[in-house]
Amino acid sequence: MESLRDKHVENTRQTLLETGARLFAELDYAGLSAEELVRAAGLTRGALYHHFDGKKGLFDAVVDDLQQRAAQRIRAAIDSSTDPMELLERAMEAFLDVCTEPVYRHVVLLQGPIALGWQRWREIDQRHLGGLVVSGAQALLEAGRIQPYPPELLASAIYGALTEMSLTIAESDDLARSRAQAAGLTRALLDGLIAPVTDN
Repeated sequence: MESLRDKHVENTRQTLLETGARLFAELDYAGLSAEELVRAAGLTRGALYHHFDGKKGLFDAVVDDLQQRAAQRIRAAIDSSTDPMELLERAMEAFLDVCTEPVYRHVVLLQGPIALGWQRWREIDQRHLGGLVVSGAQALLEAGRIQPYPPELLASAIYGALTEMSLTIAESDDLARSRAQAAGLTRALLDGLIAPVTDN
Protein backbone atom coordinates (compact mmCIF):
# COMPACT_ATOMS: atom_id res chain seq x y z
CA MET A 1 0.00 0.00 0.00
CA GLU A 2 1.26 3.45 -0.86
CA SER A 3 2.44 5.33 2.23
CA LEU A 4 1.45 8.91 3.00
CA ARG A 5 5.03 9.96 2.39
CA ASP A 6 5.13 8.30 -1.02
CA LYS A 7 1.84 9.94 -1.91
CA HIS A 8 3.15 13.34 -0.82
CA VAL A 9 6.32 12.85 -2.88
CA GLU A 10 4.32 11.92 -5.98
CA ASN A 11 1.90 14.81 -5.47
CA THR A 12 4.81 17.24 -5.18
CA ARG A 13 6.38 15.88 -8.36
CA GLN A 14 3.07 16.05 -10.24
CA THR A 15 2.45 19.61 -9.07
CA LEU A 16 5.84 20.66 -10.39
CA LEU A 17 5.20 18.90 -13.72
CA GLU A 18 1.79 20.51 -14.18
CA THR A 19 3.03 23.94 -13.15
CA GLY A 20 6.06 23.59 -15.40
CA ALA A 21 3.94 22.58 -18.41
CA ARG A 22 1.65 25.56 -17.89
CA LEU A 23 4.41 28.15 -17.43
CA PHE A 24 6.70 26.78 -20.14
CA ALA A 25 3.72 26.97 -22.50
CA GLU A 26 3.07 30.61 -21.57
CA LEU A 27 6.65 31.89 -21.34
CA ASP A 28 9.97 31.25 -22.99
CA TYR A 29 12.24 28.79 -21.22
CA ALA A 30 15.13 31.24 -21.03
CA GLY A 31 13.02 33.98 -19.47
CA LEU A 32 11.44 31.83 -16.77
CA SER A 33 13.33 31.55 -13.47
CA ALA A 34 13.38 28.65 -11.03
CA GLU A 35 12.00 31.03 -8.41
CA GLU A 36 8.97 31.80 -10.56
CA LEU A 37 8.34 28.10 -11.09
CA VAL A 38 8.36 27.15 -7.41
CA ARG A 39 6.37 30.22 -6.41
CA ALA A 40 3.65 29.35 -8.92
CA ALA A 41 3.66 25.75 -7.66
CA GLY A 42 3.49 26.84 -4.03
CA LEU A 43 6.66 24.86 -3.28
CA THR A 44 10.30 25.50 -2.41
CA ARG A 45 13.43 25.54 -4.53
CA GLY A 46 14.52 22.53 -2.51
CA ALA A 47 11.55 20.54 -3.84
CA LEU A 48 12.40 21.52 -7.42
CA TYR A 49 16.03 20.48 -7.07
CA HIS A 50 15.16 17.31 -5.16
CA HIS A 51 12.81 16.03 -7.84
CA PHE A 52 14.28 17.48 -11.02
CA ASP A 53 17.69 18.95 -10.23
CA GLY A 54 16.56 22.42 -11.29
CA LYS A 55 14.70 24.17 -14.09
CA LYS A 56 16.32 22.30 -16.96
CA GLY A 57 15.57 18.94 -15.36
CA LEU A 58 11.93 19.95 -14.94
CA PHE A 59 11.73 21.11 -18.55
CA ASP A 60 13.23 17.79 -19.67
CA ALA A 61 10.60 15.92 -17.65
CA VAL A 62 7.77 18.09 -19.03
CA VAL A 63 8.88 17.41 -22.62
CA ASP A 64 9.15 13.70 -21.84
CA ASP A 65 5.66 13.69 -20.33
CA LEU A 66 4.15 15.54 -23.30
CA GLN A 67 5.81 13.13 -25.73
CA GLN A 68 4.52 10.17 -23.77
CA ARG A 69 1.00 11.62 -23.89
CA ALA A 70 1.36 12.20 -27.63
CA ALA A 71 2.34 8.57 -28.14
CA GLN A 72 -0.64 7.42 -26.08
CA ARG A 73 -2.96 9.56 -28.18
CA ILE A 74 -1.54 8.13 -31.40
CA ARG A 75 -1.93 4.57 -30.10
CA ALA A 76 -5.56 5.31 -29.22
CA ALA A 77 -6.15 6.60 -32.75
CA ILE A 78 -4.86 3.41 -34.34
CA ASP A 79 -6.20 0.97 -31.78
CA SER A 80 -9.18 -0.17 -33.87
CA SER A 81 -7.31 -0.34 -37.17
CA THR A 82 -6.17 -3.66 -38.65
CA ASP A 83 -5.11 -2.48 -42.12
CA PRO A 84 -1.41 -1.46 -42.08
CA MET A 85 -1.83 1.47 -44.48
CA GLU A 86 -4.86 2.81 -42.63
CA LEU A 87 -2.97 2.38 -39.36
CA LEU A 88 -0.06 4.50 -40.54
CA GLU A 89 -2.35 7.13 -42.04
CA ARG A 90 -4.30 7.42 -38.78
CA ALA A 91 -1.07 7.64 -36.79
CA MET A 92 0.19 10.45 -39.01
CA GLU A 93 -3.11 12.35 -38.76
CA ALA A 94 -3.13 12.03 -34.97
CA PHE A 95 0.49 13.22 -34.78
CA LEU A 96 -0.23 16.25 -36.95
CA ASP A 97 -3.20 17.10 -34.72
CA VAL A 98 -0.93 16.99 -31.67
CA CYS A 99 1.56 19.32 -33.36
CA THR A 100 -1.04 22.11 -33.56
CA GLU A 101 -1.97 21.98 -29.88
CA PRO A 102 -0.66 25.10 -28.06
CA VAL A 103 1.21 23.43 -25.17
CA TYR A 104 2.85 20.74 -27.31
CA ARG A 105 3.72 23.21 -30.04
CA HIS A 106 5.27 25.80 -27.74
CA VAL A 107 7.04 23.49 -25.30
CA VAL A 108 8.07 20.46 -27.37
CA LEU A 109 8.50 21.86 -30.86
CA LEU A 110 9.48 25.51 -30.45
CA GLN A 111 11.44 25.47 -27.20
CA GLY A 112 12.48 21.83 -26.83
CA PRO A 113 15.36 21.65 -29.33
CA ILE A 114 16.77 24.96 -28.07
CA ALA A 115 16.47 24.34 -24.33
CA LEU A 116 17.52 20.68 -24.35
CA GLY A 117 19.81 20.60 -27.37
CA TRP A 118 19.04 18.68 -30.53
CA GLN A 119 20.58 15.40 -29.38
CA ARG A 120 18.61 15.17 -26.10
CA TRP A 121 15.41 16.40 -27.74
CA ARG A 122 15.70 13.77 -30.47
CA GLU A 123 16.45 11.08 -27.89
CA ILE A 124 13.16 11.79 -26.08
CA ASP A 125 11.26 12.04 -29.36
CA GLN A 126 12.67 8.75 -30.63
CA ARG A 127 11.93 6.94 -27.37
CA HIS A 128 8.22 7.76 -27.46
CA LEU A 129 7.42 8.20 -31.16
CA GLY A 130 10.19 6.44 -33.06
CA GLY A 131 8.94 2.98 -32.16
CA LEU A 132 5.50 3.76 -33.55
CA VAL A 133 7.03 4.66 -36.91
CA VAL A 134 9.22 1.56 -36.97
CA SER A 135 6.31 -0.78 -36.16
CA GLY A 136 4.10 0.92 -38.76
CA ALA A 137 6.75 0.62 -41.45
CA GLN A 138 7.43 -3.00 -40.53
CA ALA A 139 3.73 -3.86 -40.76
CA LEU A 140 3.50 -2.36 -44.24
CA LEU A 141 6.57 -4.27 -45.39
CA GLU A 142 5.35 -7.58 -43.98
CA ALA A 143 1.97 -7.09 -45.68
CA GLY A 144 3.68 -6.34 -49.00
CA ARG A 145 1.87 -3.02 -49.21
CA ILE A 146 4.93 -0.92 -49.96
CA GLN A 147 8.10 -1.35 -51.94
CA PRO A 148 10.70 -3.51 -50.14
CA TYR A 149 13.13 -0.87 -48.92
CA PRO A 150 15.36 -1.76 -45.95
CA PRO A 151 13.17 -1.38 -42.81
CA GLU A 152 15.60 0.91 -40.99
CA LEU A 153 15.86 3.24 -43.99
CA LEU A 154 12.12 3.28 -44.51
CA ALA A 155 11.45 4.09 -40.84
CA SER A 156 14.13 6.81 -40.90
CA ALA A 157 12.62 8.39 -44.01
CA ILE A 158 9.10 8.49 -42.54
CA TYR A 159 10.28 9.60 -39.11
CA GLY A 160 12.56 12.27 -40.57
CA ALA A 161 9.82 13.67 -42.79
CA LEU A 162 7.33 13.84 -39.92
CA THR A 163 9.87 15.40 -37.57
CA GLU A 164 10.80 18.16 -39.98
CA MET A 165 7.17 18.79 -40.90
CA SER A 166 6.24 19.08 -37.22
CA LEU A 167 8.90 21.75 -36.70
CA THR A 168 7.75 23.61 -39.80
CA ILE A 169 4.12 23.50 -38.67
CA ALA A 170 5.12 24.86 -35.25
CA GLU A 171 6.79 27.89 -36.81
CA SER A 172 3.87 28.64 -39.12
CA ASP A 173 1.63 31.69 -38.73
CA ASP A 174 -1.31 29.65 -40.04
CA LEU A 175 -1.36 26.34 -38.16
CA ALA A 176 -4.54 25.00 -39.76
CA ARG A 177 -3.26 25.63 -43.27
CA SER A 178 0.19 24.16 -42.54
CA ARG A 179 -1.35 21.12 -40.89
CA ALA A 180 -3.64 20.51 -43.89
CA GLN A 181 -0.74 20.86 -46.30
CA ALA A 182 1.38 18.47 -44.22
CA ALA A 183 -1.45 15.93 -44.22
CA GLY A 184 -1.64 16.10 -48.00
CA LEU A 185 2.09 15.71 -48.31
CA THR A 186 2.24 12.69 -45.99
CA ARG A 187 -0.45 10.98 -48.05
CA ALA A 188 1.49 11.73 -51.23
CA LEU A 189 4.66 10.32 -49.68
CA LEU A 190 2.85 7.13 -48.70
CA ASP A 191 1.31 6.82 -52.16
CA GLY A 192 4.80 7.03 -53.63
CA LEU A 193 5.90 4.06 -51.51
CA ILE A 194 3.02 1.75 -52.40
CA ALA A 195 4.19 -1.44 -54.03
CA PRO A 196 3.08 -1.79 -57.68
CA VAL A 197 0.46 -4.43 -58.37
CA THR A 198 1.90 -7.29 -60.39
CA ASP A 199 0.06 -9.89 -62.45
CA ASN A 200 0.37 -13.41 -61.12
